[in-house]
Amino acid sequence: MEFKILDNGRIQSKGYAMLDKNAKFSPFEFSRHAIGEYDILVKILYAGICHSDIHTARSEWGEAIYPCVPGHEIAGEVVAVGSKVSKFKVGDYAGIGCMVNSCGECESCKNSQEQFCEQGKTVFTYNSKDCFHDNENTYGGYSNNIVVSEKFAVCVPKDAPLEKVAPLLCAGITTYSPLKFSNIKEGSKVAIAGFGGLGMMGVKYAVKMGAKVSVFARNENKKQDALNMGVSSFYTSTDKNIVKERFDFIISTIPTAYDPVAYLELLKFGGEMAIVGLPPLENEININIKELIFKAGKKVYGSLIGGIAETQEMLDFSLKHQIYPEIELIKPNEIDKAYENLTSGKAKFRYVIDMR
Repeated sequence: MEFKILDNGRIQSKGYAMLDKNAKFSPFEFSRHAIGEYDILVKILYAGICHSDIHTARSEWGEAIYPCVPGHEIAGEVVAVGSKVSKFKVGDYAGIGCMVNSCGECESCKNSQEQFCEQGKTVFTYNSKDCFHDNENTYGGYSNNIVVSEKFAVCVPKDAPLEKVAPLLCAGITTYSPLKFSNIKEGSKVAIAGFGGLGMMGVKYAVKMGAKVSVFARNENKKQDALNMGVSSFYTSTDKNIVKERFDFIISTIPTAYDPVAYLELLKFGGEMAIVGLPPLENEININIKELIFKAGKKVYGSLIGGIAETQEMLDFSLKHQIYPEIELIKPNEIDKAYENLTSGKAKFRYVIDMR
């Protein structure tokens, strides 16, 4: 048996946690709720590092719940199943993204938009109060296992490259969803603002959907990488005198302070801008309604991951077309260094923790 069940039925777990917003990661032992009838126990093999992990663990989006075990890009092997589970069997591979539960009864949940549960019962994978399990804190993928409802796990084929699948569970769906929502197709002119882990996935999906893709980045360090992915234009400025082309769709993945109006200026009439990057609260960004009025005929909307059905669709699409993030595997004791590289702009690829 690859896991230990405690006397009260809970699952013994261990991982890496931050104990306060200024701490370094340290080993942390805890337990997860018992395996319910419709739950699966997943042995975590790989866990991606998302920039939102950093914002959360450092309380940049509000005070985190400590100890904080981040991680919502999870890929692993099913090692136990509840008595009524039908979607998985022991030995299957599963992926877990940003959510682990919701009410399942409201219109949003019934339409597979569980992240917008109208009863406010969306339970996020970490740093969230689990209202279905005595409001205990949820702990994420920087750990050896996780217990989750089968409804909130996606099916991963046995021949899939699990280390590359893990980041798709956030970086993939976060960019795939707005591209689908805005009906990107052959010939669409698309710009990706920010060329980190999210931006790279946005580029790959948009190119595969047939769009002509441009990138806006803060420097030229990854210009060749972008061109190799099929990008037609690479910009380090939003100056209208430099950027002559106008776009049908812009997706902003930028997680730091920036001027969204500069991108709004670059939309065609009828164009759309999706915002998925969320800077720290201290860099809160607003768009003056005057800008919306005098730049009328352009749409701005936010996008938050995607529902479970769309996440499975994204994964199937990614596997079919071999769309994966550029990754760098690290060991658990290298998480702090990875955070430093991500916040300083030194990271070139998506970090994935080898939890094996």
